[in-house]
Amino acid sequence: MVTFLGLDPIGLLAVALLVAGVVGSLVPLAPGALLSLAGVYLFWWHTGFTDPGLLALAALTLVGVVTLLVDWFGGAIAASAGGASTLTSLLAGAVGVVLLFVAGPLGILIGVAGTVFVVEYVRGDDAEASARTALYATVGMLASNLVQAALTFGMLVGFLFVLIV
Repeated sequence: MVTFLGLDPIGLLAVALLVAGVVGSLVPLAPGALLSLAGVYLFWWHTGFTDPGLLALAALTLVGVVTLLVDWFGGAIAASAGGASTLTSLLAGAVGVVLLFVAGPLGILIGVAGTVFVVEYVRGDDAEASARTALYATVGMLASNLVQAALTFGMLVGFLFVLIV
């Protein structure tokens, strides 16, 4: 069997999934954490549930689950921290997803910022507070993606470390 870096094709596919997880964490609506977890569990299954060991598997799984939570709730938490209502966060998320398909990643940012600003302005008639809340939501979304990238990259490095050691 042909190997590369000591990995057979299934092992290489597992590493490729982890790399795709890092890239996917930077792309809106891409399942970066799920791709990373799929790589870890594919490899674990392929080795007969021996590698990585249970402690490493638990640690990688915990990082993957935290990454999922950041993905799902990071923007909403940032919007709430900026003073946005739950309704505003839900509307902004819906508009952002629609505009993602119209204008790509920039559409999601504009959709979220614009929706948060408009809805919060209608609720409170305060342009300055609405702009601050929209800024929190937008920066929170961007920060959420960076945190996801760092976590999925950490999973990749941790996984490779476990393979080498």
